[in-house]
Amino acid sequence: MKQAIPFALDRDRSFFESLDDWIGDVLYDELTEKGFDLRDEQVFMAFQIGQALKEKSVLFAEAGVGTGKTIAYLLPAVAYARYTGRPAIIACADEALIDQLVKESGDIGKLERALGLTVDVRLAKSREQYLCLKRLDEASKESDAARGIDDSLPGFVHGHSSMMKLEPYGDRSTFPDVSDDDWDLVNYHPLWQCSSCDLRNRCGQTLHRAHYREAADLIICSQDFYMEHLWTKESRVRQEQLPLLPEPSVVVFDEGHLLEYAAQKAFTYRVQERTLDTVLSRIMVDGVREKTLVLMEQLIDCHASLFRGLHDHAEGEGDRRKIVRTPQISADAEEAVRLAVDILEELVFDADLYVIPDYDLKIAEEYLEQYIHSMKLFNEGGEAVDWLENENGDETLVIMPRLVTDMLGELLFTGRVPVIFSSATMSVGGDFSYLADSLGIGDGFKSFSVDSPFDYEEVMEIRIEKPADKSAELLRSMEDGRQTLILFRSKAAMNEFRQKAGGDSRFLFEGDRALSALVRDFQQGKAQALCSWHLWEGLDIPGEALTRVAIYDLPYPPDDPLFEAKHRFAEDPHRDIDLPYMLLRLRQGIGRLIRTSGDRGEILLLLGEKEQSEEGEILSVLPVRPATV
Repeated sequence: MKQAIPFALDRDRSFFESLDDWIGDVLYDELTEKGFDLRDEQVFMAFQIGQALKEKSVLFAEAGVGTGKTIAYLLPAVAYARYTGRPAIIACADEALIDQLVKESGDIGKLERALGLTVDVRLAKSREQYLCLKRLDEASKESDAARGIDDSLPGFVHGHSSMMKLEPYGDRSTFPDVSDDDWDLVNYHPLWQCSSCDLRNRCGQTLHRAHYREAADLIICSQDFYMEHLWTKESRVRQEQLPLLPEPSVVVFDEGHLLEYAAQKAFTYRVQERTLDTVLSRIMVDGVREKTLVLMEQLIDCHASLFRGLHDHAEGEGDRRKIVRTPQISADAEEAVRLAVDILEELVFDADLYVIPDYDLKIAEEYLEQYIHSMKLFNEGGEAVDWLENENGDETLVIMPRLVTDMLGELLFTGRVPVIFSSATMSVGGDFSYLADSLGIGDGFKSFSVDSPFDYEEVMEIRIEKPADKSAELLRSMEDGRQTLILFRSKAAMNEFRQKAGGDSRFLFEGDRALSALVRDFQQGKAQALCSWHLWEGLDIPGEALTRVAIYDLPYPPDDPLFEAKHRFAEDPHRDIDLPYMLLRLRQGIGRLIRTSGDRGEILLLLGEKEQSEEGEILSVLPVRPATV
């Protein structure tokens, strides 16, 4: 339902002139009367966003911690959504940031109470954040955790009455005590054919999607999901399906410096080692013709040979491993395409025999079509970038058809919808070109940068240590009892420290449970330390709940084929890509410490021998001079 614009319109003045007046009244008068701090930086940011809405431009809005960035973009976004009749989409860096934004004590709730507004805000989480009833049914046969989830579902899920009221259910945050590994057994998986599922009308994801499409003011999603929306929009429309998200009035990317990595994840084709066998096994039933069965067995064998070659000739220890192509890998990939094409042709005849369940047949046909397309891209090479990943123990061939810079220009920066990037760190020395170039924007943007209103010299201490054993130094530092966020470059680095910590109950580790549940327990003081490789940005824990941030290792980009491809286009890969990436992420991590004017604490920066070579660059971005170097 369309809501009223929160201020009166005048025939003699444009909407945008009236918007500026309202923003000024709210920030200078109404909110300050309700106890909010008056921040000139926040007022400036809100006015600049209003101008970007008027011009439908791309805006980099860099504002230091404590500026009140969220309120600065929420005010113009809500008003503009009501003016246009289309919701504003706020795309956050991850699901943890979404939960922080919409919780009762978050900025949306504060605005509603202070201004007497009712903001229609709805969540659109990534598809893997929702339960899949088909997968839950299968997992419940062997998993106690799955059976526990099944027992907790609302009655209408398994009920048969058409009069039962259907309400959204089944998103990840409602199962905080379920581990990530158990959740991966029951959540949405792209293999399953949602459009043909007989449970889709009772599916939690379907109900959530119908719910958020009706939002009048705000839809809040992850950047991953928004990128998936862009990537799938054309194909979904071609198949007469609705896009994942409705057309927005404006898109705001909170922690916008991370958008490139969300796009890298979304703009890819993925071929798993085990999935082909799973899909074909479901249709190898009695009655299928022998010719089809032989072709399927040949494809399974060829696919297995391909992945043995990929595994044996993949280099690197990071999440993305470089593939060294051999003649056998190329031959297996070409043969796999030929066999998959032949199977699709034969399935036309097997379908007429009605021996394969229709749902399983559609899954197989859709999967084989994507498999053929993906393997052709892999065979052709060209502009495509490929690598090998391990997803929950399953080797996965990932193919990105083109670099993100090309695709974002076509799909996002069209000039039809204003795009706002909000973050405390998007520039290096006031220069936004690194981020703009990585997103394919070039010179087609506007930008500004305002400092934090906090006096860091008074509230922050920075200690740089150069220990021979980082783990031992960190464990020694923890003896003072400070509530500490420990940030790692990678999961592997975190796990290395975890082994040396020896099961110490003071530490919480990302991945053991839902991240939002770990953050909540840490904030409530149930553990002294929260260890993470993802929380370099977006985490907001004020007060005594967080009094130290420890940087275990410098957050350089991973050693993987994607950054290798970027390096090929750079004159000086270290200076142009690796160093600015690290400095931006380091600034974000440091920014987790001081969140309000009452916060105080310490930054502990651990530098290994190789990392010490960048000491000068590190010192140039620190908000205060270190007490020890």
